[in-house]
Amino acid sequence: MKPLLLLPLLLTTSAAFAQTKTTAETEAVQQIIRRFFDGMRRGDSATVRATLAPGAVFHTLATKNGQTQLRPENPSEFVKAVGTPHPEVWDERITFEKVLIDANLASVWTPYQFYRGSTFSHCGYNSFQLVKLTEGWRIAHVIDTRRKEPCR
Repeated sequence: MKPLLLLPLLLTTSAAFAQTKTTAETEAVQQIIRRFFDGMRRGDSATVRATLAPGAVFHTLATKNGQTQLRPENPSEFVKAVGTPHPEVWDERITFEKVLIDANLASVWTPYQFYRGSTFSHCGYNSFQLVKLTEGWRIAHVIDTRRKEPCR
């Protein structure tokens, strides 16, 4: 009878541990994405580059003449553009809607609004895929939607 009483205690303890670990991993994943956008706002290409996994891939979904197009974007060109002086701050404002983690893979869904300085440019959703490497979480793939409206 005593082993039956011990089982609920063990299950509760391991569930609490898993939740703590998940919370720490979720925060680590979110922190890398925040660092990516903080670097973009500061025009700091080194910070942005440090958030990316080797071989990272960028895509955007665009609509042209009523047709949806999948457009690849070059991460190296993006990083270079971030570090090239531009008159307005590139300010992508995100919220974390969903973070899913399994082992060394994370998937993150973030609605956003993008501003050039104080002027609204566009909005949409980002979908990030991150991998946990020796140095920590890194962005492996970003795909986003872009539109003027409707925004959240």
